[in-house]
Amino acid sequence: MTSNIVTVTTPVEKEAFLNVPASIYQNDPNWVQPLRSSIAKQLAPSSPFSQYGQLQQFVALSEGQMVGRIVAAVNRRLIEKEGKPIGLFGYFECIEDFEVARSLLETACQWLRDRGMTKIRGPIDLSIHNNCLFLVDGFDSPPTIMMPYNPPYYPEFLEKAGWQKAKDAYAYHFPLDKPLPSKFEKAYKIACQSGITFRPICLKEPGFERDCRSLYHLFTKAFAHNWSSTPRSEAEFLEEAKELQLLVDPDLFPIAEDNGDAIGFWMGLPDYNIPLKQVNGKLNWLGLLKFLWYRRQIHQARVIAVCSLPEYRRKMVPLALIYLGMQGGIKKHKPYQSAELSWVWEDNHSSRKLIEAAGGKIHKTYRIYEKEI
Repeated sequence: MTSNIVTVTTPVEKEAFLNVPASIYQNDPNWVQPLRSSIAKQLAPSSPFSQYGQLQQFVALSEGQMVGRIVAAVNRRLIEKEGKPIGLFGYFECIEDFEVARSLLETACQWLRDRGMTKIRGPIDLSIHNNCLFLVDGFDSPPTIMMPYNPPYYPEFLEKAGWQKAKDAYAYHFPLDKPLPSKFEKAYKIACQSGITFRPICLKEPGFERDCRSLYHLFTKAFAHNWSSTPRSEAEFLEEAKELQLLVDPDLFPIAEDNGDAIGFWMGLPDYNIPLKQVNGKLNWLGLLKFLWYRRQIHQARVIAVCSLPEYRRKMVPLALIYLGMQGGIKKHKPYQSAELSWVWEDNHSSRKLIEAAGGKIHKTYRIYEKEI
């Protein structure tokens, strides 16, 4: 199919950009539409990203119909961290037509070449802290909260266009009807005996903001060397945290402390994709009513991170956090039947070994691609 790639500049074009996914996935029962307001906020000129990066949105137009979209981005924090002129592409959506996909990808590459980039990586929506990764295996179920989803032909198109795998990531499935191995409870007791204390995150102010500031410094230190990850400012972290404040189940979010200082945490969230699937990307008054009604159907959770400072691993803090997080999920009257821990880089062997020891099984595989430009 022949398509015309349009540089998005006007409000009408920006609205069309947001409309593209609905036509791509209209017959896919597993797709969960992201909140349009959230995507628009990320791409707005007033977004925090504008302080350290550039971006350009593009849409593909064929016979008057929007048939694809892409965003090319320069993240100066990533370039500074890696010491290489690496550009990004993200927000990619496309009909099942290779020529349309090729045109979108080449347009993003050219935009980045014009700005001095020599390599492109993606899909990454501006930053790896936003949506990223293509699903390459495990298309038989919907994504959990804040996880990506795409048709199987997306990775096929990239590979046909000469893109190479940069790194894979895994999502692990945990059934909650089986007890953890006894060593996890023993680890919790050892950690307590060594002076480590555990408590749920505080959801009321000012305690929530205080906890989030502590978690920001812990998160920044613990994940400083993560591949393709870029540091966030405290203000960015707090803004993201406040968007999740009303979604948190404190039983799924234990914090480990040593003498009052946060040294580890387990971050789990109820899988709000289950009610979000019903609102079609809009939390207006009708969408909110649907969300509140369908949230009663939540039966699973997503574990986003298990974090511990390295010096506390000998005190069994990571295992203790897994024990507490899983115990929180199976408390009486809790609805959770299973959990997904996602995502974990394929070469993060220490974390993978711990997850698999707890009973986690890989059930989805994701991929980041790269290409020299």
